[in-house]
Amino acid sequence: MTDTPPEIAELVRQKLMARSGEERFLMGVRSFDAARAMVLASLPAGLSPDELKHQLYQRIYGELCRSKTAMLITDSLRRNREHDMKPHKPPKR
Repeated sequence: MTDTPPEIAELVRQKLMARSGEERFLMGVRSFDAARAMVLASLPAGLSPDELKHQLYQRIYGELCRSKTAMLITDSLRRNREHDMKPHKPPKR
């Protein structure tokens, strides 16, 4: 549903498309950064880094988080974090 009159929507689209691809890309990046900051501010304090990543991912991607692919992504994030926390041993010679 939209409450924007079609002629206004078209005007906005024309103005957006008049920008370079780089400008449009940067607008998207800034919008995502702003959304990410708002989500992070809304999460409870004191979450572990892993839980913070998981909660951020869930809030941004919503229903997609329930897919098998999303579960693989979050599991991979956790495994990578666990791997990073293990002390590294020098290779045997």
